[in-house]
Amino acid sequence: MTQDKHNLKVDWCSHEAAKYACLHWHYSKTIPTGKLSRLGVWENSNFIGTVFFGSGASAALGKPYGLKNNEVCELVRVALTSHQNFVSKIIAISIRKLKKANPGLNLIVSFADPFQGHCGGIYQAGNWIYNGDSSPSHMYLLSNGELAHPRRFSGSGWNAPKKIPLGAKKIKVPGKHRYLMPLNKKMRKQILPLSKPYPKRSKQAMDNTPVITAKGQNLSERSKVVA
Repeated sequence: MTQDKHNLKVDWCSHEAAKYACLHWHYSKTIPTGKLSRLGVWENSNFIGTVFFGSGASAALGKPYGLKNNEVCELVRVALTSHQNFVSKIIAISIRKLKKANPGLNLIVSFADPFQGHCGGIYQAGNWIYNGDSSPSHMYLLSNGELAHPRRFSGSGWNAPKKIPLGAKKIKVPGKHRYLMPLNKKMRKQILPLSKPYPKRSKQAMDNTPVITAKGQNLSERSKVVA
C-alpha cells in the first residue's frame, strides 16, 4: 500500500473494483484484455478509480527497444472519477508500486489518442519521453453512432470473425502519441536519443486545464478520465 499526507492511497485492487471504474469512469466503457496489473486509487478512504498496466495490444511492444515481453509493459487505462490529486501524481505512485513488484521491468509505454482529444498532458507533466506517433489506422462508425475498433470484427475459434454491420462507415484515425517511461538509468540512456519534442500543448495538456473526452465533455485532470 502507498499512502501520502494528501489522503491519497494506491494499492492492488480486485478485478470487480477495476471493472466498475472502467465501465463508469472511462470514455471507452471497456476493460483491457490480456495479463493485467490492477491498481486501485482511494482518496479519504473513498474508491475513486483504477490504473491498469498490461501487455498491450501489440505482441512486439518492446521490440523497438530491444526488450523481451517480460521487460516492458503498457499503461493501458486510467479511469478516475472526481478527485483532488493530480493524475500525473497518481500515475507516478502507481509506477513506483509496479516497479517494486516487478524488478525485471525496464520500460513502460503509453499512448495518447488525438482522435479522442488527448495530447498526453499527464505524461508531459510526469516527464515521460515522447517517442513519436504510431501508424494511422481506422475505425467504423456504426449506424447507432457508436465507434467500433476493427478488432471487434476479427478473431478465430469461438470468437469467429463477425461481419461488419450494414451501413457502417470506415473512418480514418490518426496515429496515437507514444510516450515512454524508463525505469532505470540504463534504459533512460538508451531511449533518450529516440526522444522528440512534445506535441503542441493544447489546453488538455496542462495539468489543471480542461480536456475533451469522446463525448465532448469538458473535464480537468483533477476531475475524470484522461487515458
